Amino acid sequence: MAQKKYLQAKLTQFLREDRIQLWKPPYTDENKEVGLALKDLAKKYSDKLECCENEVEKIIEEIRCKAIERGTGNENYKTTGIATIEVFLPPRLRKDRKNLLETRLHITGRELRSKIAETFGFQENYIKIVINKKQLQLGKALDEQGVTHNVKAMVLELKQSEEDARKNFQVEEEEQNEAELKEKRIQRTKRGLEILAERGEMVDPETTPYLEIANQTGRSIKIPPSERKALTLAMGYHEKGRAFLKRKEYGIALPCLLDADKYFCECCRELLDTVDNYAVLQLDIVWCYFRLEQLECLDDAEKKLNLAQKCFKNCYGENHQRLVHIKGNCGKEKVLFLRLYLLQGIRNYHSGNGEEACEYLNKELAQIRREEKEKRRRRLENINSLKGMGYSTHAAKQALHQASGNLDAALKILLSNPHMWWFNDSDPNINNHQESPSQENIDQLVYMGFDTGAAEAALRVFKGNVQLAAQTLAHNGGSLPPDLQLPVDESPSTPTTSLSDSAGTSGVSTDEDMETEAVNEILEDLPEHEEDYLDSTLEDEEIIIAEYLSYVENIKSATKKN
Repeated sequence: MAQKKYLQAKLTQFLREDRIQLWKPPYTDENKEVGLALKDLAKKYSDKLECCENEVEKIIEEIRCKAIERGTGNENYKTTGIATIEVFLPPRLRKDRKNLLETRLHITGRELRSKIAETFGFQENYIKIVINKKQLQLGKALDEQGVTHNVKAMVLELKQSEEDARKNFQVEEEEQNEAELKEKRIQRTKRGLEILAERGEMVDPETTPYLEIANQTGRSIKIPPSERKALTLAMGYHEKGRAFLKRKEYGIALPCLLDADKYFCECCRELLDTVDNYAVLQLDIVWCYFRLEQLECLDDAEKKLNLAQKCFKNCYGENHQRLVHIKGNCGKEKVLFLRLYLLQGIRNYHSGNGEEACEYLNKELAQIRREEKEKRRRRLENINSLKGMGYSTHAAKQALHQASGNLDAALKILLSNPHMWWFNDSDPNINNHQESPSQENIDQLVYMGFDTGAAEAALRVFKGNVQLAAQTLAHNGGSLPPDLQLPVDESPSTPTTSLSDSAGTSGVSTDEDMETEAVNEILEDLPEHEEDYLDSTLEDEEIIIAEYLSYVENIKSATKKN
């Protein structure tokens, strides 16, 4: 598919350079059929590109047919007012020819969705339509939403077509359930973010990091009250979209990212140029379109990538010198440049610019990949070292982040701040320890020199984990710090809800419960630290870089033969 796009772009470029109009004679006759001269043209260009003549002829014919269709559609629109919309279907349904749909522009978004569903075999409630980088609003007329003649419409599918689903009844039922679940998740996301935005003053910024925004020196930026709600929604939608991206749920991620873009645009330009959040969003949007195999639907992909590059330059300096000055090195931010260069390389390749694509695909990439692999290896080793001492994965990650990756410093942070991991421990190796300490474990701590009472208290707090109990007692002079001391008659996990209380509320789902669930679902996807967006395995990027470099090498080989 990528190689065909490259060939289409090169042939379009040749046609423009040679000022050839395929919709006119001698390439098209009076009946709009292909003329004999097209074969000669295909021979000329196939020799120039060192490509198969039949393949070149086929693509030129597609370009010719599209030009004729566009001309016919333009004439029809002038005389009847019926517009043509170019519909981009999901990859599994895509054919070589583009899918055109005629419609009047005064109909509603719901009517257009219904028409698309009926024409192309979708279930109406399980598709979303994206036009001009915005979700189609069902209740508004098309012309009110900026929908025009010859616009591109992308179909996001939440469920496969009935025809495919009927092949297996069980699959159909599972897919329908999955589609309904996806739609509910999208609606919960919207509701949860609206609640957070409306109640922003009630949310603690310390525990809700995306409500605070800082520049690259780490200093918080004051947000005007008039823009705070928009920024809250923008960053919330972005984080939720990134959570879906990590799970490779691109069809759900894109609407969130586009909503984030909409709300960011309500903020002042100065704010967007000061921090890298908006630039990262542009990368995420282009990446999402690419992973959906719909990059051609994004007419301003180049603009978005250039905007991201300009913003990174403002934030980090021409050669990342501000990062070096602030942090001592370029750090994880290099990951952003890797994805930026990769997407610029892909865009250039799809535009028929092989040399530029090669330049971007090779720009710093090998060095960045090596550095990031080594960083990930060291980070995993340090996390495992802390886990081996009894700390949870969550606590280890948090401490290492605060210590900038230094293992010894992270250990000191954990010993000095036991509240970081005490109740937030999700590691089953810790949670499954017994609540009442065994005499054997108490004896171990007493043998180490600790008082019997202190040993028993520490083991109760740490649910039988001897290592954590010993480390904490040793660090605090043989006793527990005040914030970890429990009342004598209280157990760390004693339930406080009575049977009568629970019986009175079981099975009842109130509006408040649903709102709480929606908000919690948002908060669960918030990152553990403010630079979480820089964490990436780079596995997908590695594969894609290799794929596109092989395409570029094929171009070079053909050029050398010429």
